[in-house]
Amino acid sequence: MGVVAGLQQQAVDCEELGSPMYAELARLMVDDYELGGATAGVLGSYEGHERDESIALPLLGAVHRLVLAGEAPELAGFYPSAGGVWDPVLGWEAFAQVLQSRAAELRATLLQPPQTNEVRRSVALYGGLLQLVHEIPLPVRLMEIGSSAGLNLRADHFRYNLADGTSYGRADSPVVIEDAWSGRQIPHSPLRIAERVGSDLAPVNALSEEGARTLTSYVWADQLERLTRLRGALTIAREVPADVRRADAVSFVRSLELSEGHLTVLWHSIMWSYLSKDEQSAVDTAMADLGAHATESTPLARLRLEPPGEWGDEFLVELETWPGATRQVLGHADPHGQGMVWSFPSASGND
Repeated sequence: MGVVAGLQQQAVDCEELGSPMYAELARLMVDDYELGGATAGVLGSYEGHERDESIALPLLGAVHRLVLAGEAPELAGFYPSAGGVWDPVLGWEAFAQVLQSRAAELRATLLQPPQTNEVRRSVALYGGLLQLVHEIPLPVRLMEIGSSAGLNLRADHFRYNLADGTSYGRADSPVVIEDAWSGRQIPHSPLRIAERVGSDLAPVNALSEEGARTLTSYVWADQLERLTRLRGALTIAREVPADVRRADAVSFVRSLELSEGHLTVLWHSIMWSYLSKDEQSAVDTAMADLGAHATESTPLARLRLEPPGEWGDEFLVELETWPGATRQVLGHADPHGQGMVWSFPSASGND
């Protein structure tokens, strides 16, 4: 795609997902890049790289991290996350100065995978789990690949408010998700999570100051509601233990075992495209192999929020269950978990 096309697409994505500041920054970076400015000094060496089209997000995150760490005071006054107010003229000048003065440092961080750990994606996990345990009323062993810091492994400790006044989840939660979902009614099923285990190539320690800053840096700086949710989730992480292991997705899934009297659930969200085709195939095969051994007393499920094909505007919540090898689409949302609509069509056998 190329760096310019990637920046242009990032501008569109930020506009559609409610970040006018980052949309404007991405467009300004396009102009600056084409003129050979500071943006080209940071991103130019990645032109032609296999990930050149997705380089904007880690760059925005890296600069945000400097702001949050107090290392870019000239820019902090324009970042709402740091109490500032964005200005497209003066803010851009300060942003470009940071790119120029910290170019080598910024370049060194750009191939690290983003650690967004978007808390609102929990609507897909929590709603899907409620539907699942309504049909299979067993304690849940919740497993996750691409966990980042494992914040969404605590999804049952968040509060989900609906437009009609209905609420789900923990009443006193510091994480409150408004207009959580619409569509088909979700059952108020008793949800018992017996185990919370995740994996990531580079897990983030949500309990450390460094880890919290990393996670915060990938939230778009003008999206204060997202920042509030993240900070609440970090509070919950200190109260509710979860085991996030350093492991690749294939190895982690191959290591999974079934448990008598428990429902084992593999969950993942907006990470599938980071795997190679071979890795995707290996995960699918490992789940099918494990599912072949599932019984009524050792059931297995896979719940995911991912695009149905290539990255697009619609992301599906899909559920697979074993024994029986059934697959169904439960609903759809955007990649941040917004606009969650539940549909629950009839299940069908896997192909």
